[in-house]
Parts: sequence; C-alpha cells; structure tokens
Amino acid sequence: MKDPRVRELAEVLVNYSTRVKKGDVVLISASGLESVPLVKELYALCLAKGAAYVEYDFSVPEINRHFYSTARKEQLAWFPQHKLDFMEKVTVYIGISAAENSMVMAQANQGAMIAHSRLMRPIIDRRVKSTRWVITRYPTHGAAQEARMSLDEYEDYLFSACCMDWRAESRKQEKLKKLMDRADQVRIKASDTDLAFSIKGMPGIKCDGRFNIPDGEVFTAPVRESVEGHITYNCPTLYQGKEFAGIRLEFERGRIIGASAAGGMGGPLNEILDTDEGARYIGEFAIGVNPAITRPMRNILFDEKIFGSIHFTPGQCYDECDNGNRSAVHWDMVKLLQGDGEIWFDDLLIQKDGLFVHQELLGLNPRG
Repeated sequence: MKDPRVRELAEVLVNYSTRVKKGDVVLISASGLESVPLVKELYALCLAKGAAYVEYDFSVPEINRHFYSTARKEQLAWFPQHKLDFMEKVTVYIGISAAENSMVMAQANQGAMIAHSRLMRPIIDRRVKSTRWVITRYPTHGAAQEARMSLDEYEDYLFSACCMDWRAESRKQEKLKKLMDRADQVRIKASDTDLAFSIKGMPGIKCDGRFNIPDGEVFTAPVRESVEGHITYNCPTLYQGKEFAGIRLEFERGRIIGASAAGGMGGPLNEILDTDEGARYIGEFAIGVNPAITRPMRNILFDEKIFGSIHFTPGQCYDECDNGNRSAVHWDMVKLLQGDGEIWFDDLLIQKDGLFVHQELLGLNPRG
C-alpha cells in the first residue's frame, strides 16, 4: 500500500523547491535503492510538469566504499568528464539519500575520499551554481535506528519536518533575516563556549525549503578573520563515514588554532581540517528554526535545523553569503542551546536557552 506522504513530499520537491517547468532537464540522483518509491513519484511528476528530459540514477554506498578502499592513484585521478558535460545541460537537480548504514565509509581510505572530493568539485560547483537543486532524505530502517526510533516513528518525524507550509515558514524567517542583516557583532555564550565575531556586511539568508528538505534555518557568514574564542559542540556529527563527538575548536583571528574531539578522534578531525587552508576558517553561521525537529538524529540535514541550535561551519562559504573562504570541506557542526545558551546581536539578546526572546522573533517559537 502506498504511503500518500511520499507523493506529498514529491510535490513539495517538484512544485515548490525546484519549480519544475516545461522544457527542464531534470536529474534525479539517489543514493540507496530504498528510495525507489520517491524516485517513481518524482519521475512521474516531472514528466507531468512538461520536463523535456528526466534522468535518474542510483548509487550504492557499499560499491563506493570499495572504490575508495581499492582504487589505484590513476583511478582516483580519472575525471568523469561525461558527468560534467551532462550537468551543464541539467536545469533541475533532485538528490535523495536513503542510507541503510551511516557508517559504511568508516573504514574506507580517508585520503582517497578527500582526494576524490577535490576532483569532483567542478561537477558539484556546476550543480550548486547553475541548477535549481534540492537535497532530501528518504526513510530507511538504518536511518531510523540511527535516530533511535522505530521505522514508523521515524517516518512520522521525517514527513512532519518535510511536508509543511514552506511559504508560511518563509514569512516567519523574514524577521530573523532582517535582524541578522542589521547586526555587526554576534556573541554566543554557553557551556564551554564563548564566541565573538562580526557579520557586518554579510547578508542573512533564509532557508525556507528551496534547497534542502527538511529545511528551516537562517544563515550568514562571519567576517573571515573576525572569529575569536572557543566553542564545544554537543551534537554528534558524521563526516566521511566517521562519527565525531565533543568537538572543541579554538579560534584566533578567524583561524582554528586548536581542535580536539572525544574518543581519540582528534587526529582524524585535524586531518580533515588540514585538507586546505580554508578548512580552518568558518564559512557559515546559522540558527536552526524548524519547529518539527527537536533532537539530534545523526543526520546533518535534520540536525542542522534543530530548533534551538546553531551550526558554525568550518570550510567553504556559500555564494549567497561570500566571506571569501574557499575549501573542499564544508562541515556543519551543531551546538544545541536548548536550556543552556545565549545568542546576542550587538546589544540585543535574541535567544536564550533555545527560545527566541526578542519581541520581533516570538512568532518563530514552536507553539504549545
């Protein structure tokens, strides 16, 4: 029996997020075979909207792991020009992850993964800069297990966070964006965290369902060399198939001068931060505002949107808010402020203990 929420999610992705229209060239790219029901709905909807051509492809994480673990140097260096050639024709890109095992890359060759991510950057840049794109997740038993839920519970959680009135959410986010636009100094204070930085001249960007589903954040970027202080992240994060917890970063003149992690993961952490110069600077500062996402799930597409959280991201900035930082890394690290923390814009207390307290922002707080 079909779940009608799969069709509802497909309609959000096609009609709202990417606005598929007559003549579009659409690429639906799915990681994990469990996503077939959503791919079928997307394919049918794109054709019905008049897309000139709809391509779909599937990748299998276990096969990718084999590549990273066994590929020779010349194989790692071979650039798939045909993929870039096709991406130059694509106008709409819909990416789906349906992972059964988030740790499938845990023992893969990290150096090979970093090198290959650099190699593939032109394709990703073309997709990000030149298509109407959106990324989403499809519920699987593996993802539910990571979230400490049954599959039914996880499906309810995922669809409630994805299938909402994004136009109404966009209107609510506008007030936070305007305050962010006017701010100069930002201060984040919480347990083992005291950060100060400037966002003067950096625009606030609403994340209202256009590029990520689920969505729900407002982001900007710090002036690159302005970050001072330290932050300890209290939300686990997965990167390149490895789990990191208790990450603590220290900053001086914008650069990460000290980095540690719990469980002996400081070495792998610093290896990633040494990928290139930009990996030790911050490319994004964001405030999570999705009212349906309330706790970590080890899935960054959800965790970075947790209401009452921030993420402070080493690596590449976004073109919409360009602070000049360039990197092959973009690592969204999340800190929960629920029950512990303050966000200040200049002399205004914006949020305390995970709830907005500034009068103009009270409408963003979850109801009930």
